[in-house]
Amino acid sequence: MDGITDATMRAFQGAQNTFTHSVTEFIRVSNHPLPIRVFVRDVPELATQAKTTTGLPVQIQILGGDPDRMAISAQNAVAAGATAIDINFGCPAPTVNRKDGGASILRCPHRVYEITRAVRDALPKSIPVSVKARHGWDSIEPIYENAEQIQRAGASWLTIHARTKTQGYNPPVYWKPIGEIRRNASIPIVANGDIWSIEEFYLCQDQTGCAHFMIGRAALANPNLPHQIAQSLGLQPTTPLPPVNWPELLQKFHKHSTDFHGPNHPKSLNRLKQWLAIAARFGDFPHFADLKKISDHQDFMTALAALCQIQTSC
Repeated sequence: MDGITDATMRAFQGAQNTFTHSVTEFIRVSNHPLPIRVFVRDVPELATQAKTTTGLPVQIQILGGDPDRMAISAQNAVAAGATAIDINFGCPAPTVNRKDGGASILRCPHRVYEITRAVRDALPKSIPVSVKARHGWDSIEPIYENAEQIQRAGASWLTIHARTKTQGYNPPVYWKPIGEIRRNASIPIVANGDIWSIEEFYLCQDQTGCAHFMIGRAALANPNLPHQIAQSLGLQPTTPLPPVNWPELLQKFHKHSTDFHGPNHPKSLNRLKQWLAIAARFGDFPHFADLKKISDHQDFMTALAALCQIQTSC
């Protein structure tokens, strides 16, 4: 979710009271450990006890292949105010993988262990260290050994995206191995990947037996889905949900963006377009082609409201 789940989006999602915590976009550790100022700059929630303005806890995610640099970076994140660290072994982006990060580490289980252990040992025990991983590089079998290494290294929990790196985001997803790992795990296992509807959530829940779930793109494509899942898990009262009112939803997000960035900031409009691109591709939002070329924020909002008045679904 790099490029869209910034502080504004995290605050907006926090206002929905559906998530128990959020994870930042990955912060890359390359040739040098990251200094405190990078975390302060990239994660404004660190100034408010690592919570959004709407009260949602925020976990810092770091990505890199050098254990020492990752460990020092994690220490600096905690010095900046982080209350939890997540390690990214899941990103499938070629530019990331070519630079020794993300899912490329999954090809070497001993490196998975060394990086996780280095970060864990560098921090106080009170700071959780978790891991996000995929099943493997080009097959699903490596997740079994990598999950063992992650647990042995002292991770607090493990989130598994149910695909390989070479799949990217293409089907199918493999949820059953997550269930096999969960049954033998000493730490909580979080299921992730292709939960696009409440029916798919129930299927994932059935095949994995997990009590914890992570969703990303689906929360933007189907804004009612987080509420449906939260209701199913007993985190919200079970009440009927009305159809998504896109103009109202986008107006609320616009307020969060304006509060954070100031009026008509270009980043706010870019985030709106990124969101609606996902909603148009994977959800039921029908107007993205008409909106994507509009460059003025207010014109965008006006056009969105006008278009949605035509659609009975809005």
